[in-house]
Amino acid sequence: MLPEETSLPPVVPPSPRTSPSRLTMGIVALVVALIGFYAGTSYGRKGLLFQPTQFKVVNQKDQVKDVDYDLLWKAIDTVEKNYIEQPVDQQKILYGAVQGAVAAAGDQYTEFFDPEQLESFKTDLKGTFEGIGAEIGKKNGNIVVVTPLDESPAKRAGILPGDIIVQVDGESTAEWSVDQAVKKIRGQKDTKVTLTLFREGRNKTFDVTITRAQISVKSVKLEYKTIGGKNIAVMNLTRFGDDTKALFDAAVNDMLSHKVDGLVLDLRNNPGGYLQSAVDLASNWVPEGKVVVTEARGSGESIPYNSEGFGRLKNIKTVVLINAGSASAAEILAGALQDYHLAPLIGEKSFGKGSVQELFDLPGNSAVKVTVAKWITPNGKNLHKDGLVPDIEVKRTEEDITSNKDPQKDKALEEVVK
Repeated sequence: MLPEETSLPPVVPPSPRTSPSRLTMGIVALVVALIGFYAGTSYGRKGLLFQPTQFKVVNQKDQVKDVDYDLLWKAIDTVEKNYIEQPVDQQKILYGAVQGAVAAAGDQYTEFFDPEQLESFKTDLKGTFEGIGAEIGKKNGNIVVVTPLDESPAKRAGILPGDIIVQVDGESTAEWSVDQAVKKIRGQKDTKVTLTLFREGRNKTFDVTITRAQISVKSVKLEYKTIGGKNIAVMNLTRFGDDTKALFDAAVNDMLSHKVDGLVLDLRNNPGGYLQSAVDLASNWVPEGKVVVTEARGSGESIPYNSEGFGRLKNIKTVVLINAGSASAAEILAGALQDYHLAPLIGEKSFGKGSVQELFDLPGNSAVKVTVAKWITPNGKNLHKDGLVPDIEVKRTEEDITSNKDPQKDKALEEVVK
């Protein structure tokens, strides 16, 4: 189950659901047809071996109509026979056809992955890769920075959450998917990439050249502060990845041994990840059996995800930091704590990425990621539509970041010791 994303493209849960939506079935049917086409063309360029094929397609309103895919075959055949550069790469034709078909669903998070893109997708939350160290997503049709990772080349270069990536090495991102942008921005360490950015508050774009590096980031960091005679833990949660639950559990053990008086949970610039991690972490505060988040499907089906009721942090005063880079699973955790009045949210409105993706494997080490549902908080907030509004709004300006000031964290520490 993929909560969102990111741009960071989120990752697949250990046990994904196997009941695809009607949209999924339509896409899979087309994919199967395209694979059949490729098998037919593999015998040679002259004379494509296919039969005109028709499908009965059922849309979301249960209306049935005939769709004649003979148009697709003929278009590909025309290119195959007449394109100036011969021979035509049939594998590219196949991937391009499937990618276009999936993109036609009209959802920016529903995507086809060829084998190379799928491999990149699956490494996103493992915490080690080569690149600039920035999670990116798509918002309002733009490729945007969800968050630059701590101690990354992107962070050192001054990249900020919300920056719009207009160009990569002079190429426009206007028609790119998130994965196309990731492919262009990532690369071998010690190589350079130039991003053309637009930032709110500035009247023109600007270029930033970044040297790529090996990125290795633990998803949980913990430190302690003594304020007013109280022992306060500050936990920074950078993503919900492969290592998150184990690192979080170890951090909780450490906090309990230190007998902390309060916790500041920093979810700023956290692009999300595994749904189950968000539910497991929320179970440290949310009482057993209470809904952490509800998955609302297009069919009208609602699937609640309930707390396991670990309760290890229920008696520790907690405040949560969020900002525009807090997305997906981070919003699920923060939303549950806010709705049950277990922790106030401090900072700025979250990203608003609350849709559900599932990854379906396809032949040839490819896959399709399909949006199948939305996330709803316990009190009914639509995360994808609304995002989360903090209980206490505190801005952190570009000037604050440049001068290493953090009024949001200062406010959180002030609140947690009250």
